[in-house]
Amino acid sequence: MTIGFWRIATADPDRVAIIDADGVSCSYGELLARSRAISAGLRSLGVQRGDGVSMILPNHPAFFELLLATMEAGIYLTPVNSHLAAPEIEYVVADSEAKVVVAHEALAAVCRAAVEGCGVAADRRFAVGRVEGFRPYDELLGSPASAPPDRSPGGRMMYTSGTTGKPRGVRYPLTEGDPDDVYGAIAEITCQGFGIPADGGTHLVCGPLYHAGPFVGAVNSIHVGKTIVLMDRWTPESFLELVERYQVDSTQMVPTMFHRLLALPEEVRHRYDISSLRSVFHTGAPCPPEVKQRIMDWWGPVVYETYGGTEGAATIATPRRWLERPGTVGKAIHGVTVRILDDNGDELPHGETGDIWIDVAAGPPSEYFKDPEKTSRMRRGRMVTLGDIGYLDEDGFLFLRDRKIDMIISGGVNIYPAEVEAALLSAPEVADAVVIGVPDPEWGEQVKAIVEPQPGVAPTSELAGVLIDHCRSRIAGFKLPRSVDFVERLPRLPNGKVEKRRLRDPYWAARDTAI
Repeated sequence: MTIGFWRIATADPDRVAIIDADGVSCSYGELLARSRAISAGLRSLGVQRGDGVSMILPNHPAFFELLLATMEAGIYLTPVNSHLAAPEIEYVVADSEAKVVVAHEALAAVCRAAVEGCGVAADRRFAVGRVEGFRPYDELLGSPASAPPDRSPGGRMMYTSGTTGKPRGVRYPLTEGDPDDVYGAIAEITCQGFGIPADGGTHLVCGPLYHAGPFVGAVNSIHVGKTIVLMDRWTPESFLELVERYQVDSTQMVPTMFHRLLALPEEVRHRYDISSLRSVFHTGAPCPPEVKQRIMDWWGPVVYETYGGTEGAATIATPRRWLERPGTVGKAIHGVTVRILDDNGDELPHGETGDIWIDVAAGPPSEYFKDPEKTSRMRRGRMVTLGDIGYLDEDGFLFLRDRKIDMIISGGVNIYPAEVEAALLSAPEVADAVVIGVPDPEWGEQVKAIVEPQPGVAPTSELAGVLIDHCRSRIAGFKLPRSVDFVERLPRLPNGKVEKRRLRDPYWAARDTAI
């Protein structure tokens, strides 16, 4: 089996590499030629090894052209969240110290507003399509389209979501070696861990590529010779239709997608042939065990789970292991040790809940770009933490409880919102749900549920009572929601997460105003 994009493209240039959201395809050979032309263009602009390039793109073939150009030229690439507001985009581009920025005409208004203070010169701003103040993207393509003379692996620098402040770039030192060897080896190990067929096939990109989960799935797939099918907007039925049409065998998803698929009418769910699926791996947020079990009842044992983040991967739960231990996020991957520590940094015994720390034996740990204080807070020697709470069972399988920042402390008792959310999501009237802690004059905090009802279900006080009663048979009384608010749509990010801080802040601000 040939691994490594550049080797595959040379050996089999006619193989289909990408099918975009409009159904237009390009081959491995075409992708190779354009990526190397971009690499030459970046060199002509003086971009050197260790420099950075930012892109503000939807799921588009240009994403892969830039990615592969930088991966072969020792350049850091920062995919910017295209759903950010202009000042937020400006901050990320400036903070990443990008020498070149590439945008897309679908995001023209926000990109025009964002670049004025980002520090990137006007002649180094390029756009796919027409964007005022940007050069045409094709002007970035240099000549000749040849391999970089100092060919070496590049790196990605993705930014955290910034739920506790400004987002920070997570960066690893650049490695040495042949890019085919480096990225091919990573892809091969990753595909083995997630049961992804590495003999061709098709990978479906369900989420935005600027997020780590979809990014990792796509980049590893291109290095083992898969065809990448891009979605620009995920809907449950369009997902099923694309799986059938392109015989998709692997994809990356988030738990919210599972829940919305399960809400489809039976006749729609079974209208499509999805038997080609071999590996569906999910990340981004805890998946309620009941939801995951129902998906595997439908699709078979093809659902893998990984725990980790932009800062690094930690565990994998294979379908078999998860079915043996429902709720686990798996065991530590090769070269990683997971430790559970108390607030003093002492290691806790199996079964006791504490802070999850990831110890990566191979290679240097990640760091937050230009933020040694945050790096120091999130590291203990070689270990890093993502701010989550959990425990290890006696066999070393990790179980998440929640994010430490989201934990509710009511009357001195710890309550984990993910557990309450799982109970709510098992109610047939609920399309989506989030649980937060709000002020309580007696107990400090109380549990509040924010619920998106299923279509056609009226958001009434009677429904609130039904949902609390539904939870009563599933969780302890002290964990029950004390109140339920209803919304038309929960503000979930494309990676499946809700910025709970933004939901909590109005309640705490109202308390502070009243004091």
